[in-house]
Amino acid sequence: MSSPSYDAIIVGAGIVGAACAYECALAGLKVVVIEAGRPTGGATSAGMGHVVVMDNSEAQFELTRYSRELWNERASELPDGCQYFQAGTLWIAADENEMQEVRRKHGYYSSHGVRTSILGGAELARLEPNLRPGLAGALLVPDDLVLDPPSAAAYFLNRATDKGARVMTGQPVGQLDDSGVRLANGDVLQAGAYINAAGWQASQLTSCLPVVARKGHLVITRREPGFIRHQLVELGYLQSAHQSTGSSVAFNVQPRRAGEVIIGASRQFGSEDTNVEEDIVRRMLDRAVGYMPGLSNLEGARARAGIRAATPDKLPLIGQVSGYDRIFAATGHEGLGITTSPATARLLVDGMLGRESAIAREPYLPVRERLAE
Repeated sequence: MSSPSYDAIIVGAGIVGAACAYECALAGLKVVVIEAGRPTGGATSAGMGHVVVMDNSEAQFELTRYSRELWNERASELPDGCQYFQAGTLWIAADENEMQEVRRKHGYYSSHGVRTSILGGAELARLEPNLRPGLAGALLVPDDLVLDPPSAAAYFLNRATDKGARVMTGQPVGQLDDSGVRLANGDVLQAGAYINAAGWQASQLTSCLPVVARKGHLVITRREPGFIRHQLVELGYLQSAHQSTGSSVAFNVQPRRAGEVIIGASRQFGSEDTNVEEDIVRRMLDRAVGYMPGLSNLEGARARAGIRAATPDKLPLIGQVSGYDRIFAATGHEGLGITTSPATARLLVDGMLGRESAIAREPYLPVRERLAE
């Protein structure tokens, strides 16, 4: 069977693959997206949709800040279903020790041009009266935003198809190398570039990619407008996010523009089972209620679990894969795929086309020293 020729073939139609499809199509490339299941499924369908600037490393900060800028530039064109909402983030400090971290983050963000303000306990209680009494304060990052991940991914795919991209669903990929993409049915598609955006399964197609599975849960309540006003995250979340083994939970609660409350967050290494685990959900909810007792009065509508793609140094893999002429990676974002998808796609296509990028691409290349740490 003769195969059509494309400039780029993207494997995976989650938020990252969808953003890559849009950037490729925007650059005038003939592109096809191949998805084994349904578009916008997988980890994208189980993500919170928090677009946040993070400062765990200089590289993470640059990528998340750049991507937040790109999301905010698109605010006026996002469909209503994306539920774009500039809620801002409140990093919650439980005690004076955590207030020291608030002050450190404030200094770092301020010196790097990101707006923040320090809140005391009384001001935090005024902004979010459903939090438990006695919290020490918080760092407010007002320009962070939230949106609905599946709708945001669909936006990218729709914009890409409007520009001529093709999306093939229900097509598992059996093999990916420089010679082409071999589908499970035996068909082979060929292109100038192959983009592996298969999330936690990326290493199954390109074995040299150091990607591992990390499972996460969330709970969605029925609508309760005004119950919370900002994305609320405990500062202990950062310590939880740095764990490399076992399971952990942290207080991470989000308001949606339509009124739902999204409750997270959990992390589990090594699990590739997308079934919801009641014991993890119970631990997660107990943690959330400890910070916000009134959550126990809200009616839960559904729980979801998804598998994220994690890397050893907690930075995504973006760019050409060593040892291959045509294979590029766009994976390993773990919990920041929603946040960083626009910047990932822009950096990837910049590299493919030899364009200058707004930020350095080197920290995210699949070959880097930090991956050996």
